[in-house]
Amino acid sequence: MITDLRSDTVTRPTPEMRRAIAEAEVGDDVFGDDPTVCRLEERTAGLLGHEAGLFVPSGTMGNQLAIRCHTRPGDEVLLDAGAHIWNYEGGAASALSGVQLRPVSGAGGLLRSSDLAACLRPDDPHHPRTSLICLENTHNRAGGRILPLALMQEVRSFAETHRLRLHLDGARLWNASAATGIPLASYGRLADSVLVAYSKGLGAPIGSVLVGESAWVRAARRERKKFGGGMRQVGILAAACLYALDHHLERLTEDHANARELALALAEIPGVRVEVDRVETNIVIFDVGDTEMGVDEILQRLRERGVLMVPFGPTLIRAVTHLDARREAVLAAAAAVAAVVGARPKTKAAAHAAMP
Repeated sequence: MITDLRSDTVTRPTPEMRRAIAEAEVGDDVFGDDPTVCRLEERTAGLLGHEAGLFVPSGTMGNQLAIRCHTRPGDEVLLDAGAHIWNYEGGAASALSGVQLRPVSGAGGLLRSSDLAACLRPDDPHHPRTSLICLENTHNRAGGRILPLALMQEVRSFAETHRLRLHLDGARLWNASAATGIPLASYGRLADSVLVAYSKGLGAPIGSVLVGESAWVRAARRERKKFGGGMRQVGILAAACLYALDHHLERLTEDHANARELALALAEIPGVRVEVDRVETNIVIFDVGDTEMGVDEILQRLRERGVLMVPFGPTLIRAVTHLDARREAVLAAAAAVAAVVGARPKTKAAAHAAMP
C-alpha cells in the first residue's frame, strides 16, 4: 500500500464525486451555456465576497490571468520570494504578460508593508512601473503558514495608498479559513482578485476559480481564451468542485490534525528537526541535515517502504496531508522515516561498533 504525501493534489475522486461527474448537467462554457460551471462560478464568487468568477483548469492559469489583467507590459509585480508565482509557474509572467516579478524577502513568507515600501519603485522613467502586489495564503514554501488577516489588511491599506492592485493566490485559502474560523469573504474582500483551487485540499481532480469585479472577470475571460483555457462541456469538472465544496470543506481540520501528529512524531526522531509550532495547516516541512543521509537517499528508501514525499531544499523534505491520507497512514509514514533514518549508523565509529 502506498502512502502518498507528496501533495494534496494526489487525491482520487471518491465514488460519490464520480457519480456527480457522471450526472452533471453540461453546456458549452465558451458560449457561457454550461449551467454547472455557472453555478460554481457564482457560488465561489459569493463565498469570497466578489461579484463574479471564472473557472480555469489550473491555479497557475488563474494566477497568470490575474497578472495579465492587472498589469501592462513592462510593469513590475511585488511578491514574496517564496511565492508559488515566483518559484513554480515557469516564468509565465514574463513570457505571457511581459512583466517582471520582483521577489521581496518577507519573514517566514509574510510580507509586511515595510517590506513592500523598501521595494516600491519611484515614479521615474528609468524604472518599471510597480502596479501589482501578489500575496499567498496559505503559504506553501513557508510550510502552509496562514497569512494573518490583520497583516493582509495592512498590505491592502498600503496598496490603496500607492494605487496598486492586490491579487491573492488563495489556492489553499480553504485551509486558512478552516484553521482560523475566519470566513473566506473576510480574506477575499481585501484583494482585487482571488484565486482558489479545488484540486488541492478539497480533493477535486481538476479546477480553480478566479474571482473579482464583474467587468474585470469579463476581461479575464477574454484573456483565458488567448491562453488556451476556453473549454466546452466542462460542467463534468465543475460538478466535482461543487461536490467537494459540499462535502470536503468542513473535514479540512482533520488534515490539519494529522499534519500536527505527523510533525510531533517526526520531532521525536533523532537527527530530524521540525518546528512543530509552525505547522498551522496541512503541510509539514522537516530538516534531515543532522542525519548524515542525503534527501534523495531518504526519499528513495521511503519509496521502497511505500511512502512518498518530495524534496524541498538541500536538507528539507515536505509532506502534505489530505483526504486520502488517514491518521493511521500518516503515523505509519512517520514510523517509516524513523526506520530509514535509523537504518544507517551516524558515524564511522558507530558503523565500526555495529560490525560483528
